[in-house]
Amino acid sequence: MNLSLRTSVHELIARYVCAACACVALLAVISISAYCIISGLPALLRIGVGNMVTNTIWAPTAHVPSFGILYVIAASLLAATCSVAIGLPLSILTSLFLTEIAPAPLSRIVSSAIELLAGIPSVIYGLLGMVYICPLLYSLEKVLFAGSTTHNFSGGSNMLACVCVLVVMILPTMVSVSVTALQAVSDNLRNASYALGATRLQTIFKIVLPAAKSGICTGIILAIGRALGEAMAISMVAGGVVQMPLPFDSVRLLTTQLVSEMGYAQGLHREALFAVGLVLYLFIIAINVLLAFMRRKKRVYAA
Repeated sequence: MNLSLRTSVHELIARYVCAACACVALLAVISISAYCIISGLPALLRIGVGNMVTNTIWAPTAHVPSFGILYVIAASLLAATCSVAIGLPLSILTSLFLTEIAPAPLSRIVSSAIELLAGIPSVIYGLLGMVYICPLLYSLEKVLFAGSTTHNFSGGSNMLACVCVLVVMILPTMVSVSVTALQAVSDNLRNASYALGATRLQTIFKIVLPAAKSGICTGIILAIGRALGEAMAISMVAGGVVQMPLPFDSVRLLTTQLVSEMGYAQGLHREALFAVGLVLYLFIIAINVLLAFMRRKKRVYAA
């Protein structure tokens, strides 16, 4: 077998292997989507989409069962939004420091530490939240609501605890994507800015940062998806009460709804939990569609 024929065979094998891997990934997505729809849609139709989404009472074991998840959806969206709003400036400033300001050795050390954060299991974040964050919030709660007869003390397991844990968990994602976007900005833009007399800070915040906004927006979308999909850590610090999501009140999110009740649910209750999973899946799909749209419509200035 000559060299050209051997190369052609190897390329053909690699092509089929790559195609097979792509088909497996596609099959997995189709299977998950079909399973969520088949399992959750009957309960949505039986309970009623409007009734389930707009009702605030979740009482699946009551004499007259109620499957309202409005407060659960609101808590999930509020926790994700607040965590991203807090984590965004932290991630942007950290990314600018790593790419534009810090010396190379220090940048490598800090980058390694941030990558280590991404590899820590979520249950560890939840444990740290229970041990350190919840007691601090409980102390603050006792100070703020001392003498109150209407406030239900959460013991520190509340919406603020969820947000604090999520901020730490989404930071590695936002920082890594933002660093990649900033590194993709062409040095020609920086040099042109300096040639026009701009200072270093002016170049960073008025030239480099706007040029990388597409990648930063991608990091935001991915962070929202991570925040919406987190379950274990949040279930340890949320408190697990279905009620209006106020800062110092215990809450329940879409993911913790599944974790807390799926083990013993039966009948319509179990089907309703699959419907909750379908709602969560639709949120994640919407985020991925938005991400794909942003990637197609916006470009990072490179070269």
